[in-house]
Amino acid sequence: MIDKYGRKINYLRISVTDRCNFRCRYCMPEEGVRALKHEDILSFEEILQFVKAVAPLGIERVRVTGGEPLVRKGIVEFINALSKINGIKDISMTTNGSLFKEMSKELKKAGLKRVNFSLDTLKAEKFSYITRRGKLGDVLEGIKEALNLGFNPVKINTVVAKGFNDDEIDDFAKLTIEYPLVIRFIELMPLGEGGWAKGRFISAQEIKSKIKSDLIKVENIEGSGPAEYFKLKNAKGFIGFITPISRHFCEKCNRIRLTADGKLKPCLASSKELDVKEVLRNNADMEQIQKAFGEALSIKPYSHNMKYDESTDYEETKRRMWQIGG
Repeated sequence: MIDKYGRKINYLRISVTDRCNFRCRYCMPEEGVRALKHEDILSFEEILQFVKAVAPLGIERVRVTGGEPLVRKGIVEFINALSKINGIKDISMTTNGSLFKEMSKELKKAGLKRVNFSLDTLKAEKFSYITRRGKLGDVLEGIKEALNLGFNPVKINTVVAKGFNDDEIDDFAKLTIEYPLVIRFIELMPLGEGGWAKGRFISAQEIKSKIKSDLIKVENIEGSGPAEYFKLKNAKGFIGFITPISRHFCEKCNRIRLTADGKLKPCLASSKELDVKEVLRNNADMEQIQKAFGEALSIKPYSHNMKYDESTDYEETKRRMWQIGG
Protein backbone atom coordinates (compact mmCIF):
# COMPACT_ATOMS: atom_id res chain seq x y z
CA MET A 1 0.00 0.00 0.00
CA ILE A 2 1.26 3.47 -0.88
CA ASP A 3 0.84 6.44 1.44
CA LYS A 4 0.04 9.97 0.26
CA TYR A 5 3.77 10.75 -0.09
CA GLY A 6 4.40 7.79 -2.37
CA ARG A 7 6.08 5.58 0.24
CA LYS A 8 5.42 1.85 0.03
CA ILE A 9 4.29 0.67 3.47
CA ASN A 10 5.17 -3.01 3.82
CA TYR A 11 6.52 -3.27 7.38
CA LEU A 12 4.41 -3.68 10.53
CA ARG A 13 5.86 -3.43 14.02
CA ILE A 14 3.72 -5.12 16.64
CA SER A 15 4.13 -4.38 20.34
CA VAL A 16 2.71 -7.40 22.17
CA THR A 17 3.19 -6.02 25.68
CA ASP A 18 4.11 -2.87 27.59
CA ARG A 19 5.78 -4.95 30.30
CA CYS A 20 9.52 -5.40 30.65
CA ASN A 21 11.83 -7.23 33.05
CA PHE A 22 14.40 -4.40 32.86
CA ARG A 23 14.14 -0.79 34.03
CA CYS A 24 16.58 0.93 31.69
CA ARG A 25 17.32 4.45 32.85
CA TYR A 26 16.62 6.11 29.49
CA CYS A 27 13.33 4.25 29.14
CA MET A 28 11.51 3.49 32.42
CA PRO A 29 11.49 4.84 35.98
CA GLU A 30 13.03 2.57 38.60
CA GLU A 31 9.69 1.71 40.20
CA GLY A 32 8.39 0.60 36.83
CA VAL A 33 5.15 1.75 35.29
CA ARG A 34 1.51 0.94 35.73
CA ALA A 35 1.06 -1.93 33.31
CA LEU A 36 -2.01 -2.15 31.15
CA LYS A 37 -4.76 -4.43 32.37
CA HIS A 38 -5.12 -7.74 30.58
CA GLU A 39 -8.37 -6.67 28.95
CA ASP A 40 -6.78 -3.42 27.73
CA ILE A 41 -4.24 -5.11 25.48
CA LEU A 42 -4.93 -6.88 22.25
CA SER A 43 -5.20 -10.64 22.45
CA PHE A 44 -2.98 -12.66 20.14
CA GLU A 45 -6.12 -13.68 18.27
CA GLU A 46 -7.01 -10.03 17.66
CA ILE A 47 -3.49 -9.23 16.45
CA LEU A 48 -3.55 -12.20 14.08
CA GLN A 49 -6.91 -11.10 12.75
CA PHE A 50 -5.45 -7.66 12.04
CA VAL A 51 -2.37 -9.08 10.28
CA LYS A 52 -4.49 -11.37 8.12
CA ALA A 53 -6.46 -8.33 6.99
CA VAL A 54 -3.48 -6.08 6.16
CA ALA A 55 -1.21 -8.67 4.55
CA PRO A 56 -3.18 -8.46 1.27
CA LEU A 57 -2.55 -4.70 1.32
CA GLY A 58 1.19 -5.29 1.03
CA ILE A 59 2.40 -5.88 4.59
CA GLU A 60 5.18 -8.43 4.10
CA ARG A 61 7.43 -7.95 7.10
CA VAL A 62 6.52 -8.08 10.78
CA ARG A 63 8.71 -7.21 13.77
CA VAL A 64 7.55 -8.25 17.23
CA THR A 65 8.48 -5.85 20.04
CA GLY A 66 7.49 -4.91 23.58
CA GLY A 67 8.24 -3.73 26.26
CA GLU A 68 10.03 -7.06 26.27
CA PRO A 69 8.12 -9.45 23.98
CA LEU A 70 9.49 -12.62 25.59
CA VAL A 71 7.76 -11.90 28.90
CA ARG A 72 4.34 -12.42 27.30
CA LYS A 73 2.99 -15.93 27.76
CA GLY A 74 2.30 -17.74 24.51
CA ILE A 75 4.77 -15.75 22.42
CA VAL A 76 6.19 -18.84 20.65
CA GLU A 77 2.75 -20.01 19.57
CA PHE A 78 1.99 -16.48 18.38
CA ILE A 79 5.13 -16.41 16.21
CA ASN A 80 4.16 -19.77 14.76
CA ALA A 81 0.67 -18.50 13.86
CA LEU A 82 2.13 -15.34 12.30
CA SER A 83 4.44 -17.40 10.12
CA LYS A 84 1.46 -19.19 8.57
CA ILE A 85 -0.31 -16.05 7.37
CA ASN A 86 -0.28 -15.74 3.58
CA GLY A 87 1.87 -12.86 2.42
CA ILE A 88 4.06 -12.57 5.52
CA LYS A 89 7.58 -13.23 4.27
CA ASP A 90 9.71 -12.18 7.21
CA ILE A 91 9.26 -12.24 10.99
CA SER A 92 11.80 -10.64 13.31
CA MET A 93 11.98 -9.61 16.95
CA THR A 94 13.60 -6.97 19.11
CA THR A 95 14.51 -8.22 22.60
CA ASN A 96 16.73 -7.31 25.54
CA GLY A 97 18.03 -10.88 25.25
CA SER A 98 17.78 -11.89 28.89
CA LEU A 99 15.25 -14.66 28.19
CA PHE A 100 16.26 -15.46 24.63
CA LYS A 101 18.61 -18.43 25.09
CA GLU A 102 16.08 -20.66 26.82
CA MET A 103 13.43 -19.90 24.18
CA SER A 104 15.66 -19.63 21.09
CA LYS A 105 15.19 -23.09 19.61
CA GLU A 106 11.42 -22.92 19.93
CA LEU A 107 11.36 -19.42 18.39
CA LYS A 108 13.48 -20.59 15.46
CA LYS A 109 11.23 -23.58 14.88
CA ALA A 110 8.15 -21.35 15.10
CA GLY A 111 9.34 -19.21 12.20
CA LEU A 112 11.34 -16.34 13.69
CA LYS A 113 14.00 -15.44 11.12
CA ARG A 114 15.88 -12.47 12.52
CA VAL A 115 16.57 -11.02 15.95
CA ASN A 116 17.79 -7.66 17.23
CA PHE A 117 19.32 -7.51 20.70
CA SER A 118 19.21 -4.22 22.58
CA LEU A 119 22.57 -3.94 24.34
CA ASP A 120 24.19 -0.68 25.41
CA THR A 121 27.32 -1.85 27.23
CA LEU A 122 29.74 -4.76 27.34
CA LYS A 123 30.69 -4.08 30.96
CA ALA A 124 28.80 -6.02 33.64
CA GLU A 125 28.81 -3.27 36.26
CA LYS A 126 27.61 -0.67 33.76
CA PHE A 127 24.99 -3.11 32.45
CA SER A 128 23.62 -3.51 35.95
CA TYR A 129 23.54 0.27 36.36
CA ILE A 130 21.72 1.07 33.10
CA THR A 131 19.18 -1.78 33.24
CA ARG A 132 18.77 -1.77 37.04
CA ARG A 133 18.11 -5.51 36.62
CA GLY A 134 19.40 -8.56 34.82
CA LYS A 135 22.81 -9.97 34.06
CA LEU A 136 25.02 -9.14 31.10
CA GLY A 137 26.03 -12.81 30.83
CA ASP A 138 22.47 -13.87 30.07
CA VAL A 139 22.27 -11.46 27.13
CA LEU A 140 25.68 -12.46 25.75
CA GLU A 141 24.71 -16.13 25.95
CA GLY A 142 21.51 -15.32 24.07
CA ILE A 143 23.48 -13.59 21.31
CA LYS A 144 25.86 -16.54 20.97
CA GLU A 145 22.96 -18.94 20.78
CA ALA A 146 21.31 -16.85 18.06
CA LEU A 147 24.50 -17.11 16.00
CA ASN A 148 24.79 -20.84 16.65
CA LEU A 149 21.21 -21.45 15.51
CA GLY A 150 21.68 -19.55 12.28
CA PHE A 151 19.44 -16.54 12.80
CA ASN A 152 20.45 -14.14 10.03
CA PRO A 153 21.25 -11.41 10.54
CA VAL A 154 21.85 -11.13 14.28
CA LYS A 155 21.90 -7.46 15.16
CA ILE A 156 22.92 -5.59 18.28
CA ASN A 157 21.23 -2.22 18.75
CA THR A 158 23.36 0.11 20.84
CA VAL A 159 21.96 3.47 21.91
CA VAL A 160 24.96 5.72 22.45
CA ALA A 161 24.88 8.18 25.35
CA LYS A 162 27.63 10.68 26.01
CA GLY A 163 29.42 10.06 29.28
CA PHE A 164 27.94 6.61 29.64
CA ASN A 165 28.97 4.23 26.86
CA ASP A 166 30.67 6.40 24.25
CA ASP A 167 33.98 5.00 25.54
CA GLU A 168 32.88 1.53 24.36
CA ILE A 169 32.12 2.37 20.74
CA ASP A 170 35.35 0.88 19.43
CA ASP A 171 34.88 -2.26 21.57
CA PHE A 172 31.45 -2.84 20.03
CA ALA A 173 32.82 -2.23 16.53
CA LYS A 174 35.60 -4.80 17.03
CA LEU A 175 33.04 -7.52 17.76
CA THR A 176 32.33 -7.57 14.03
CA ILE A 177 35.86 -8.76 13.31
CA GLU A 178 35.40 -12.06 15.18
CA TYR A 179 31.64 -12.56 14.87
CA PRO A 180 29.18 -12.17 11.96
CA LEU A 181 27.19 -9.62 13.93
CA VAL A 182 25.60 -6.41 12.77
CA ILE A 183 26.36 -3.71 15.33
CA ARG A 184 24.03 -0.74 14.94
CA PHE A 185 24.81 2.49 16.76
CA ILE A 186 21.64 4.51 17.33
CA GLU A 187 21.43 8.17 18.23
CA LEU A 188 19.71 8.74 21.56
CA MET A 189 16.10 9.81 21.02
CA PRO A 190 14.09 11.96 23.46
CA LEU A 191 11.33 9.37 23.92
CA GLY A 192 12.17 7.90 27.30
CA GLU A 193 13.00 9.22 30.74
CA GLY A 194 14.19 12.61 29.55
CA GLY A 195 15.92 13.58 32.77
CA TRP A 196 18.56 10.89 32.38
CA ALA A 197 19.05 11.50 28.66
CA LYS A 198 19.42 15.28 28.87
CA GLY A 199 22.85 16.40 27.76
CA ARG A 200 23.87 12.91 26.59
CA PHE A 201 23.11 13.14 22.87
CA ILE A 202 25.98 12.26 20.56
CA SER A 203 25.67 12.40 16.78
CA ALA A 204 26.47 9.52 14.45
CA GLN A 205 29.30 11.56 12.97
CA GLU A 206 30.95 11.80 16.36
CA ILE A 207 30.28 8.10 17.00
CA LYS A 208 32.10 7.25 13.76
CA SER A 209 35.08 9.33 14.85
CA LYS A 210 35.52 7.13 17.92
CA ILE A 211 36.06 3.98 15.84
CA LYS A 212 39.82 3.61 15.51
CA SER A 213 39.87 1.47 12.35
CA ASP A 214 38.93 2.58 8.84
CA LEU A 215 35.26 2.16 7.95
CA ILE A 216 34.59 0.66 4.53
CA LYS A 217 31.22 1.64 3.02
CA VAL A 218 29.01 -1.27 1.98
CA GLU A 219 25.67 -1.62 0.26
CA ASN A 220 22.58 -2.33 2.31
CA ILE A 221 22.51 -5.73 3.95
CA GLU A 222 19.51 -8.02 4.48
CA GLY A 223 16.94 -6.34 6.70
CA SER A 224 18.97 -3.14 6.50
CA GLY A 225 16.22 -0.71 7.46
CA PRO A 226 17.26 2.92 7.88
CA ALA A 227 20.90 2.31 8.80
CA GLU A 228 23.97 3.33 6.80
CA TYR A 229 26.39 0.38 6.76
CA PHE A 230 30.15 -0.03 6.88
CA LYS A 231 32.60 -2.77 7.75
CA LEU A 232 36.11 -3.05 9.12
CA LYS A 233 38.85 -4.67 7.06
CA ASN A 234 38.55 -8.49 7.10
CA ALA A 235 35.54 -8.31 9.41
CA LYS A 236 32.87 -11.01 9.45
CA GLY A 237 30.13 -8.57 10.37
CA PHE A 238 28.94 -5.05 9.71
CA ILE A 239 28.56 -1.72 11.50
CA GLY A 240 25.49 0.44 11.03
CA PHE A 241 24.58 3.98 12.04
CA ILE A 242 20.98 5.06 12.60
CA THR A 243 20.44 8.82 12.63
CA PRO A 244 16.91 9.76 13.73
CA ILE A 245 18.13 13.11 15.05
CA SER A 246 21.09 14.35 12.99
CA ARG A 247 19.86 13.13 9.60
CA HIS A 248 16.23 12.16 9.20
CA PHE A 249 15.37 9.21 6.95
CA CYS A 250 11.61 9.78 6.96
CA GLU A 251 11.37 9.99 3.17
CA LYS A 252 12.15 6.24 3.06
CA CYS A 253 9.92 5.20 5.96
CA ASN A 254 8.05 2.00 5.12
CA ARG A 255 6.60 1.13 8.52
CA ILE A 256 3.60 1.47 10.74
CA ARG A 257 3.22 0.40 14.38
CA LEU A 258 0.50 -1.45 16.26
CA THR A 259 0.71 -0.81 19.99
CA ALA A 260 -0.15 -3.34 22.66
CA ASP A 261 -3.30 -1.41 23.54
CA GLY A 262 -4.56 -1.48 19.97
CA LYS A 263 -3.52 1.85 18.48
CA LEU A 264 -2.16 2.18 14.97
CA LYS A 265 0.75 4.59 15.17
CA PRO A 266 1.95 5.73 11.74
CA CYS A 267 4.96 7.68 13.08
CA LEU A 268 7.16 6.84 16.05
CA ALA A 269 7.57 10.49 17.03
CA SER A 270 4.03 11.73 16.55
CA SER A 271 1.03 11.59 18.88
CA LYS A 272 -1.29 10.87 15.95
CA GLU A 273 -2.89 7.44 16.41
CA LEU A 274 -5.92 5.51 15.27
CA ASP A 275 -7.75 3.09 17.56
CA VAL A 276 -8.26 -0.34 15.96
CA LYS A 277 -9.00 -2.20 19.18
CA GLU A 278 -12.61 -1.08 19.09
CA VAL A 279 -12.84 -2.00 15.44
CA LEU A 280 -11.52 -5.49 16.16
CA ARG A 281 -13.83 -5.95 19.14
CA ASN A 282 -16.93 -4.93 17.21
CA ASN A 283 -16.84 -8.01 15.00
CA ALA A 284 -15.14 -6.16 12.17
CA ASP A 285 -14.75 -7.92 8.85
CA MET A 286 -11.60 -7.74 6.74
CA GLU A 287 -12.85 -4.75 4.76
CA GLN A 288 -13.46 -2.70 7.92
CA ILE A 289 -10.01 -3.49 9.26
CA GLN A 290 -8.44 -2.55 5.94
CA LYS A 291 -10.36 0.72 5.98
CA ALA A 292 -8.97 1.54 9.44
CA PHE A 293 -5.48 0.74 8.19
CA GLY A 294 -5.96 3.12 5.27
CA GLU A 295 -7.16 5.86 7.61
CA ALA A 296 -4.03 5.43 9.72
CA LEU A 297 -1.83 5.79 6.65
CA SER A 298 -3.68 8.98 5.73
CA ILE A 299 -2.42 10.66 8.93
CA LYS A 300 1.17 9.46 8.53
CA PRO A 301 3.30 12.63 8.41
CA TYR A 302 6.07 13.16 5.90
CA SER A 303 8.62 13.75 8.64
CA HIS A 304 9.02 13.91 12.39
CA ASN A 305 10.42 16.89 14.29
CA MET A 306 12.57 15.14 16.87
CA LYS A 307 15.55 17.17 17.97
CA TYR A 308 17.61 17.90 21.03
CA ASP A 309 17.31 21.41 22.32
CA GLU A 310 18.94 21.67 25.73
CA SER A 311 16.63 24.54 26.67
CA THR A 312 13.42 22.56 26.15
CA ASP A 313 12.11 19.01 26.35
CA TYR A 314 10.79 17.26 23.28
CA GLU A 315 7.06 16.67 23.73
CA GLU A 316 5.74 15.79 20.26
CA THR A 317 4.51 12.45 21.61
CA LYS A 318 3.27 11.66 25.11
CA ARG A 319 4.11 7.98 24.80
CA ARG A 320 7.43 6.49 25.80
CA MET A 321 9.27 3.74 23.94
CA TRP A 322 7.99 0.98 26.22
CA GLN A 323 4.45 2.05 25.29
CA ILE A 324 5.10 2.25 21.56
CA GLY A 325 7.40 -0.65 20.78
CA GLY A 326 10.93 -0.14 19.49
